[in-house]
Amino acid sequence: MGNNTEKTVIIPLRATKMAPRTRRAIRAIKEVRDSVARHMGADSDKIWIDKTLNEKIWERGIQNPPKKISLKAVKFDDGLVEVSLAETKVK
Repeated sequence: MGNNTEKTVIIPLRATKMAPRTRRAIRAIKEVRDSVARHMGADSDKIWIDKTLNEKIWERGIQNPPKKISLKAVKFDDGLVEVSLAETKVK
């Protein structure tokens, strides 16, 4: 197999509050995509966002996305980056 790079990152979604109320979740997805591209050194069109991460951002509707989100990014040999929710630690 190849060498897959994996990182766990906490992304603050501060700029979503700057967007109009009816576009905040859309802006949050764009921020996730841009941050992962910057952290993993990939093109933003080669980033695949997992269904669970998308549902977590849209969980409270379009007007109220989370303030920050913890995610896991895996970069494959072909340059594709898969982004999913990070596993939470149970106390």
